Amino acid sequence: MSVADPYYVTKLLYQGLFERIAQAKGAIERGDLALKAKKLSTATAILENLRSTLDFSQSPSIAQSLFDIYSYMIDQLAEASIQIKTEPLDNALRAFMPIKKAWDAIPIEAQREAQAKRSDEQLNIDLNHDANIAKGFI
Repeated sequence: MSVADPYYVTKLLYQGLFERIAQAKGAIERGDLALKAKKLSTATAILENLRSTLDFSQSPSIAQSLFDIYSYMIDQLAEASIQIKTEPLDNALRAFMPIKKAWDAIPIEAQREAQAKRSDEQLNIDLNHDANIAKGFI
């Protein structure tokens, strides 16, 4: 089974989040409330996905910081939706941009090392799964 590279998936989610917030901001400025609602809903869903997939076992302090920032951003998106103002979106983007820039700056070698570690872990999971099937445990 092939699993998508988490670095690349996260990069795509970050880009999609940035685009949806920018689109919502433009929709508010134009008075297009239906588009604003659609873009803010999608941006919120992306943030909820990012927040729900944090791995607190790897680095609890980093995971908690990201959880707090994602939660703040969700609150700001809700505020923008209720108030129909762009300032909360600017606040969310200010909180988000350092994370996106840092993610985009991860060196390719670090990405490869993380992928190799995940591949080894996945191989162990697969081997254990196959062994359990052979023993009739699954």
